[in-house]
Amino acid sequence: MSQVPDLSNAIMAQDEMGRPFIIVKDQSQKSKAQGLEAKREHVLAARSVANIIKTSLGPRGLDKILISPDGDITITNDGATILSQMELSDEIAKLLVELSKSQDDEIGDGTTGVVVLACSLLDQALELIEMGIHPIKIANGFDEACKIAISHLDDISESLFNIEDRENFTKMLLKVAKTSLGSKIVSKEHNQFAQMAVDAITQVVNWDRKDVDFDLIKLEGKVGGSLKDSQLINGVILDKDFSHPQMPSEVVAKEGKKDVKLALLTCPFEPPKPKTKHKLDISSVEEYNNLQEYEHKKFQEMIQMVKDSKADVVICQWGFDDEANHLLYQNKLPAVRWVGGAELEQIAIATNAKIVARFEDLSESKLGSCSKVKELEFGTTRDKMLIIENTEKTKTVTCFIRGSNKMIVEEAKRALYDSLCAVRNLCRDSKIVYGGGAAEVAMSLKISQEADKQTGIDQYAFRSFSKALDIIPLTLAENSGLSGIETLSNIKATQVKENKSNIGVDCMGLGTNDMRESFVVDPYVGKRQQILLATQLCRMILKIDSVIVKGSDQY
Repeated sequence: MSQVPDLSNAIMAQDEMGRPFIIVKDQSQKSKAQGLEAKREHVLAARSVANIIKTSLGPRGLDKILISPDGDITITNDGATILSQMELSDEIAKLLVELSKSQDDEIGDGTTGVVVLACSLLDQALELIEMGIHPIKIANGFDEACKIAISHLDDISESLFNIEDRENFTKMLLKVAKTSLGSKIVSKEHNQFAQMAVDAITQVVNWDRKDVDFDLIKLEGKVGGSLKDSQLINGVILDKDFSHPQMPSEVVAKEGKKDVKLALLTCPFEPPKPKTKHKLDISSVEEYNNLQEYEHKKFQEMIQMVKDSKADVVICQWGFDDEANHLLYQNKLPAVRWVGGAELEQIAIATNAKIVARFEDLSESKLGSCSKVKELEFGTTRDKMLIIENTEKTKTVTCFIRGSNKMIVEEAKRALYDSLCAVRNLCRDSKIVYGGGAAEVAMSLKISQEADKQTGIDQYAFRSFSKALDIIPLTLAENSGLSGIETLSNIKATQVKENKSNIGVDCMGLGTNDMRESFVVDPYVGKRQQILLATQLCRMILKIDSVIVKGSDQY
């Protein structure tokens, strides 16, 4: 028997003879999921994402290899990077990607944890829905539990140091940076990288605002050498060299001067051209010689303007031809060409220079100043980079990372960025909580106690929230090769018995569960943001009861 078409969406029409006929829109392309089925689909989608990144949590977490359609390979255990590069078709899975991105944008660290926590909350919520509890009731219960969790997190947080006591504060920052780098590819050199992160932040931090402008910190990488060769440079690095091979490889301040003067130009070293389309007919040798002479004169004028401004080095956004290059060399003006706009701005910030668009506008007041400009050579390939070292006035730093291949360099950059963010967060708010799942267990125990005081359905939501928080220590234990349930129950028993909130998972096998002793800490603001964001996302997904995927209607 043929299927009767759905006439509810039919259109009446007439042909050219005036005869009526009916057009029925084909609804077969529409798929629809409702109620419990839709919720189950959401949780399954979230679970599949969480299972992928769960194994990369903690210091014993494993890395993922991501291959792009072009064949580019990325090896990472950074949650935000993994999720952003995954091909996801499910809308709920895309929401989780957005979640990790917002954690990354706001805090810069803890992107894996926030996704794992959100998926655990959804898992627990599904169990309650299948028991017949209304999703809104669950969402409200989760919100209340979240408030208690944040309040308790605030109670157990500690301010181990006073920002005013800079020496002690720097020591503590170093330890926090080490915790952040413990799970990364650079963990072998984590002392060196932690020191780089702390030095970079303390050099550019604004203590009055208690904030860090990340525009002042540049991450630059070069393949070759090992991670050990990475260093912090007080200034800016350019992946360029001087335009002429015989120009000096190092420019220092002239006698009687304190610093090297830099001219930043966005105008090319070439004779001016008419704005309109033009054609130049040269019919004799004399005319050609005149043209050559004119060009030479113009180049001389330009170089004279630069020399009059007392610039020692010229950095140009555009290229210049061989003649201009030769004249610059003759006039002892070291020059760099084809410097990108973003790099030019970076140099302008670092050296306090003004970017000049016309030679006529060039003056001494618009020049930047630095202590020296020198070329770095690498290996046997004569690969060169320029370092513009700063003066005391400016605060721009570059983290220069080396590694055996491009993947390691890129992953080391991401690891260092996370560490920089962790240190920045402590400069904003010096409160810390203990890592290794200790803070999550403390919050879980508190919410479990509060659940006993609740009447009605809320107690179910509270207990589910408490169970969801346990996912972090469970995952950490499993990733470290320990028995998850056994480790978790031991930590909970110890925390209750000794009334300590600093007992967590001994991931590194140090022989102690005391996170204060091992100094495994997380910034308070990062942990707080994780709980808030995960709860908000869970609430949003719980309120969805229908998924309608609209296909292409066929006539």
